[in-house]
Amino acid sequence: MKAHDFTTTLLVDQSPAAVFNAINNVRDWWSGEIEGSSAKLNDEFTYRYKEFHLSGQRVVEMIPDQKVVWLVTESSLNFTEDRNEWTGTKISFEITEKDGKTELRFSHLGLVPEIECFDSCSGAWTQLIQEGLFSLITTGKSEKVDFG
Repeated sequence: MKAHDFTTTLLVDQSPAAVFNAINNVRDWWSGEIEGSSAKLNDEFTYRYKEFHLSGQRVVEMIPDQKVVWLVTESSLNFTEDRNEWTGTKISFEITEKDGKTELRFSHLGLVPEIECFDSCSGAWTQLIQEGLFSLITTGKSEKVDFG
């Protein structure tokens, strides 16, 4: 049986360039503390959400207005038995034009139902992408998701 990576999509009226720029403005849609940069290929940044999540990402693919991929270089999730579940996974944003609109396909490659954090992490990603990033793309305003 093939593993199914977590994926969610958005369809917006904004241009591929607007979607691409919003993705790369990580501080305005990903709740938590971010240090470093995600603006260009090989940039690295760390993400921390309270005491629950710490991860390091490197931009490993960047095609303007089409695609962004981050490699998770390190992770520490304090709510899973294997704290390093995210290490080595990839976070992918694919942007395409579809029927006069822009589609964003978000995938966390390696976040599969077989790992412990799948339910909580996929729920968090759904909120971040469908609420936080969607709001930034469609209104230009930061709407960070509060996980409580």
